[in-house]
Amino acid sequence: MLKFVSKNALILGVAAVSCVLAVAVVNELTFQEIAHQQEQNKLKTLVEVLPELQGNTEILANCVLAQDVQLLGKPAEQRIYRYQQDGQVKAYLVETTAPDGYSGNIDLLAAITPELKILGVRVLAHKETPGLGDKIELKRNPWILSFADKVLSSATDKSFAVKKDGGQFDQFAGATITPRAVVKAVKNAAVYIQQHPELAQQPATCGAAQ
Repeated sequence: MLKFVSKNALILGVAAVSCVLAVAVVNELTFQEIAHQQEQNKLKTLVEVLPELQGNTEILANCVLAQDVQLLGKPAEQRIYRYQQDGQVKAYLVETTAPDGYSGNIDLLAAITPELKILGVRVLAHKETPGLGDKIELKRNPWILSFADKVLSSATDKSFAVKKDGGQFDQFAGATITPRAVVKAVKNAAVYIQQHPELAQQPATCGAAQ
């Protein structure tokens, strides 16, 4: 009887170990697939503001973490990706936040050259009012494309504002707060780049998996 019980216990033990190993293998494969998908999604977003990055996965690792509540919009660290050619930074892709949207934070991605030319801007996340503030999304309205090729001359450049405030950017009918917040955030991101030339030489501090 004891021999029979021991044999069954051994079988159950082997089965349990096999199950644990199988689950571990599945989890590892799933984790790798999820990480790969996240990487592709991140690259897709970066390509939207800078098409030259198509297929360039190296950009995901060429990234530094930055923290500046005043210019980048929130106390958490934001990522700044560096697009380089021939050893020179041609553009910074800055994750930044407009903290003063109508319904809260508006997370953005802006491609900005060292000369403070805006190459492109996209909205990453927001909670703005459907039908009004959500026009900052490209799928709702082409307004976000109006940033392309605009150049910030200085931190006091008054043209980087909505027309209601004397600037060059359109506001939305019945919703000025949202575009005003986005324009200000993009301007602040450019000012941050201007104030931190060391970004070009700073060692990478965030990787592809982040």
